[in-house]
Amino acid sequence: MVTSVNPPPQPRTSPPQPTDAWQQLGPPLPEGVRVRVLRAAYGNPRAAAELVPLLTERQAAGLDPLPAEPAALAPQLLRAHRLHIRALPDDTRLLLLLAAADQYPVATNAFLRAVAAAHLDTRALEAAEAAGIAHATASGVVFRDAWTRVAAYESGSSADRRDVHRLLARVLHGDGEAPRRSWHRGAGALGPSARLTAELGAAAHEARELGDHLLAGALGERAAALSPDPRERSRLFSRAAADAWHRGDGDRARGLVSASASEESALGGMLALRSGNATEAFDGLLTAAVRHARAALEQGSVLNRSAGDQGSRSAQPERFSTPDDPYPYPYSSHPYGSWDSHPDAQSSYSVPNPALDTAVHLLARATEAAVYTGDLRRCREAATVAARLGVIPPGTLAGLAAAVEGRYEDARNLLKAAAGRCGPGGDPTLLIHSGIAALLLGDHSGAERATVRAAASARARGEAVTVPQAMEFRAYADFWTGRPRAAEAAAADALWQAYATGQDNGACHLQAALAMFAAVTGDGEVCRERAEAARTHARAHGLGLPAALALWALAFLDLSTGRFESAAARLRALAGFGPGHGHRAIRHLATPHYVEAAVRTGDTRVARAAHADYDRWAVAVRSADDLALSARCRALLAPGAEAVDHYRTALDLHAHGTRDFERARTELLFGSALRRLRHRTEARDRLHSALEAFETFGAPHCATQARAELRALGAPATLTSRPTDLTTRLTAQQLMVARMAAEGATNREIAVRLALSPRTIDHHLRGVFSRLGIRSRIELVRLLGDVGL
Repeated sequence: MVTSVNPPPQPRTSPPQPTDAWQQLGPPLPEGVRVRVLRAAYGNPRAAAELVPLLTERQAAGLDPLPAEPAALAPQLLRAHRLHIRALPDDTRLLLLLAAADQYPVATNAFLRAVAAAHLDTRALEAAEAAGIAHATASGVVFRDAWTRVAAYESGSSADRRDVHRLLARVLHGDGEAPRRSWHRGAGALGPSARLTAELGAAAHEARELGDHLLAGALGERAAALSPDPRERSRLFSRAAADAWHRGDGDRARGLVSASASEESALGGMLALRSGNATEAFDGLLTAAVRHARAALEQGSVLNRSAGDQGSRSAQPERFSTPDDPYPYPYSSHPYGSWDSHPDAQSSYSVPNPALDTAVHLLARATEAAVYTGDLRRCREAATVAARLGVIPPGTLAGLAAAVEGRYEDARNLLKAAAGRCGPGGDPTLLIHSGIAALLLGDHSGAERATVRAAASARARGEAVTVPQAMEFRAYADFWTGRPRAAEAAAADALWQAYATGQDNGACHLQAALAMFAAVTGDGEVCRERAEAARTHARAHGLGLPAALALWALAFLDLSTGRFESAAARLRALAGFGPGHGHRAIRHLATPHYVEAAVRTGDTRVARAAHADYDRWAVAVRSADDLALSARCRALLAPGAEAVDHYRTALDLHAHGTRDFERARTELLFGSALRRLRHRTEARDRLHSALEAFETFGAPHCATQARAELRALGAPATLTSRPTDLTTRLTAQQLMVARMAAEGATNREIAVRLALSPRTIDHHLRGVFSRLGIRSRIELVRLLGDVGL
């Protein structure tokens, strides 16, 4: 069972620094497990190296959570630190124990007050300073590292620990300090206490409302440990698991779910959705939704019955969680915020019903799982069950389901309603869904606003688990609006955060996105490595969305390097959508590239049908960029001079859109068509404009195509001026690698920090040296220093 006094500290916000000894461990761990091992070890490579041989086969594969307690993480390292602590004088050890209890697992900032209240002599800390273990500051004690702090606490006897916690509780009587006072009272308790359990539970609820999930989780776990009632203990563990999940500690959340022994846990379904098999997650979430809906009926709730028409929808209002509510999620974690915020929501009851709220939430997550898998049958099944229960998921998920079924007008209306709910503040998941809806509608500026606000809101609420999800979709917005380097950097950062928070399925999607960015920026080796990693995970976990995106990335790499047959074959394969293989939404988005590849290979029959469906969507949503791409497809499929007017229409529409990269692709294709028609002057202007854009974007393969067209035209194939800023000459990934290498990091260290292989880092450095015209790391250090990077 998970104990309650010593949960790990808050998640790190930046990757730890490993060593070669850690890198050389075998057998190799999955990237998600590797990142979480380093995180669990507080970034200490020695502790990480000690932990790996202790993992079970299932833990090493990522199937079971990692150990939660320090003693189980690195017993030998902790033993060595304890020996150093025990060599100190008794009064020094007491002060260190007091300081550690004041800092761990939550900071209570009461050390100096406790020292004054107990009349302790802080000169005893001089021995700790002389030993290099800790030093005193004006605000308290600073330990050498996290493991020293843990050892200082673990070295104290049980009685001494209880005494220092009681002392800290006595001095915590200021405004807003009640939850932390309760924490120390609970930590100083001798055994089970219904009174203390109630106090700690109420304090956890207060901390949760303030967005402090670390404190709420610590209070909840201690309350569970002190509860004499097994049923109440299970409920408290479930709530503590939700707090651990929100703050980004997926391993502890999974351990607490097991400790709760609750078959009703909604969080279990969420964990399966984020890191397990998405198909199984769908089945479990849908079954749980039906079970909770039936429970609501048994409680006497009146469910609105849907008329079966998606246009006439009804929904039930969500309610704030209360201390007695068994639902383990705080209000802010609900995917849509309050149902009352939806103008089309109607309520037929006024009494809060937690079972119905849970059913609504689980049904929404089941629909999300269905969309993730790309399984059309499951999307329809979720919609059928929703209609039968009188609960239809609003906004983005319902819009996606409608789009998958080809109901484009319904999809447009639902997505527009969802995209419009992205005001300042608000629920971060609702904002993410608003951003996704905006992306699907072609409103990339709106998507950026929504996702930036989502990340800010998630950080303010202490919901670290939501931040990488927001960053993921912000990367798409950056990419399509002509900022591929910013997109790549955001996605690489989000990838590490997804792994660290236990969201391997989200990391898989980010791997696929990074494969697409690598395809555009000409890093073929990275593209193939990322795509293979994404497809391998996707096949094992039933994820159609990232599998399709990875295949699209490989197809675009082929398309931009002139391998048209291969590109067309890959893009045709997207038609076989389903769990672990493909996705209809990605197939649809890739249509303009498929039409281009098909025309190049002379096979236009299927391309015409694909374009007809794409045009129907573009007309329905009335997005300038989608309409421009549809016009480009029409130009590619038109004979000879007929194409010219369609290209002009496409460029006129691009002028009102935001997809600058696709505008440059349209200019490239138009310039090529004009060259064949012997319109030399306009062809040269279009091709030079495309070449300049590709150089700015850092898309060398596309730039090579533009130069080839210019050479065929007999025009200069170089720009009159080239950018000198390093940020425009290197991709975002190359720039990060260059900076780390210049700081002295080894290739293996850089590989772990960026979740890549050392071989890929070698490839990146060769690219950096080639683009900058240098031959060694010494020159790289000098060059980056000269430009202030």
